[in-house]
Amino acid sequence: MKSFMLFILVILSFTAFAQSPVGTWKTVDEESGEVRSHVEIYEQGGLLFGKITQLLDKDPNALCNLCSGKKKNQPVVGLVIIEKMKSNQNAWENGKILDPETGKEYNCELWMEDGNLKVKGKHWTGFSRTQTWYRL
Repeated sequence: MKSFMLFILVILSFTAFAQSPVGTWKTVDEESGEVRSHVEIYEQGGLLFGKITQLLDKDPNALCNLCSGKKKNQPVVGLVIIEKMKSNQNAWENGKILDPETGKEYNCELWMEDGNLKVKGKHWTGFSRTQTWYRL
């Protein structure tokens, strides 16, 4: 009986991990299907953040020239692009996401779907775009 309970506990812990966005994800160009980057999602102080850990389709030494504030001219690799995401049952929201190509920041929502991470950037005008990121 103890072995069975241990087995159930292990299975439940893997299921919980599979539903968490914490980990490293690959981003894919929607038109070409090419992998563009790797983004590490991590928890800090009860909030989720994400930083670019690798660029695969651009110069790995690229700078965020169009960013503003402290992120202006910072290396894209290592740049925190997802900030302060709060858990709301099965989604994370009320945070921001930065597009390092344009330097623009958007409201953000994250959720898991079929083992993949859905990342939705929302402009204040109501325009939004959702990408699917794939776990490494």
